[in-house]
Amino acid sequence: MTPELTALVLAALLQMVQFALFAIPANRELGPGYTMSPRDREPSRGLSTGTSRLQRAMNNHFEGLILFSIAVFAVTLGDASNTLTALAAWTYLGARILYVPAYYLGWRPGRSFIWMIGFLATALLLLAALF
Repeated sequence: MTPELTALVLAALLQMVQFALFAIPANRELGPGYTMSPRDREPSRGLSTGTSRLQRAMNNHFEGLILFSIAVFAVTLGDASNTLTALAAWTYLGARILYVPAYYLGWRPGRSFIWMIGFLATALLLLAALF
C-alpha cells in the first residue's frame, strides 16, 4: 500500500473516531426519544457548545475527506507517488488530527491555519497527480 493510501485509510478511521466523539455526547444531550426517531422535527433542546463544535469538525472532515480521497486516488492510480506526495498525505492527516481539538477548544486563528495546511496539502497532491 502506498503511503498516500495508508494516510487515507487512517483519515477514514479518524472520521469514525470523530463520529463517536460527536455521537456519544449528542445522544446524551438530545435523549433517545429524539435520536432514535425519524427526526422529522427539530430537537426540543439544542446541543452544547462543545458537542456542536464536534459536529461541525466532523462535518468539515467529511467535506475535506472527499477532496483528499480524489487526490490520493489520482496520485495512486496515476503512479505519481513520491516523497513529496507522501509528505503531503501525512501532512493532511496530521492537520486533520490537530483540527479536532482546535475546533473543540475554539482556537482562533489557529483552527483556520490548521485547516489551511490540510487544504494546501490536498491541493499539492492534486497538482502532483496532474504534473
